[in-house]
Amino acid sequence: MAKPPAATASSPDLTVSFCGIELKNPVIAASGTFGYGIEFEDIVHLDKLGGLVVKGLSREPMIGNPPPRLYETAAGMLNAIGLQNIGARAFLDEKLPALREKKNTVVFANIFGYTREDYEHTIQILNEGEGIAAYELNVSCPNTQHGGIQFGADPRLLDEVVRTAKRYATRPLIVKLSPNVSSIGQMARVAEEAGADAVSLVNTFLAMSIDPETRKPRIANVTAGLSGPAIKPIAIRMVFDVAHSVRVPIIGMGGISTAADIIEFMLAGATAVQIGTASYWDPCATEKIVNELALYCTDHGISRLRDLTGGVVME
Repeated sequence: MAKPPAATASSPDLTVSFCGIELKNPVIAASGTFGYGIEFEDIVHLDKLGGLVVKGLSREPMIGNPPPRLYETAAGMLNAIGLQNIGARAFLDEKLPALREKKNTVVFANIFGYTREDYEHTIQILNEGEGIAAYELNVSCPNTQHGGIQFGADPRLLDEVVRTAKRYATRPLIVKLSPNVSSIGQMARVAEEAGADAVSLVNTFLAMSIDPETRKPRIANVTAGLSGPAIKPIAIRMVFDVAHSVRVPIIGMGGISTAADIIEFMLAGATAVQIGTASYWDPCATEKIVNELALYCTDHGISRLRDLTGGVVME
């Protein structure tokens, strides 16, 4: 993969790299919030982003949960989409060719399943495609063979699914960790020891909202995932914890809506970040934040952004 252009004397160097992947900046559009990327090409210059993660892909197409499945909270959003997607094979045939034409766009494929075999077969399908930089393993799904326990909430199940994925993946493997655990550092170590090339965190927090007028849950699925600014301080703490637990690169996410938010995550230990919920209230948020990030670095005398990773001052 060609290296991103270097900074000029008057512009900061925003480039970052991990797992042998070079990004022109650390801003990645998060899975589930940016469609398959192509849907945004008329309003966002995809080649201005560090990269994008397509919505979660499964072995077979899925229709997702019934509505209502989105609800805006005071400082974020609840969602229970149910991982609706066209399936890995259709993605290769219908979406990836158009993404491949965007030669300066780095594409990550998010993968999920309900059994280890689901992950195995989905990865084998995607291995056939060209133009995917890495796989992001969503381990926040319930393992139907073990009574619905989330892969990412049980160390043994996490170890098994990461080892399975690593055995079949022909690209770097990023494991997307669930925050709904007692020790995020422990789960990150399990993922690392099982073969993860990087980790991304955090996924959404399990949450719920009730309409006091109807006395019914506002989400048809009853519970949902909470994202947005409300979770940012917890997400930063978890990135900080993981940065002190593993040696693999970290992609941070959770409530990012400004350039300063990115700086926080990088100081906590993130190499790159993902932006998700912000794209719901402003579909152009990712590109705007990239532009803001360049200005922030110039205004604060930051010549090379990647030097900030893990640079929080503790005295």
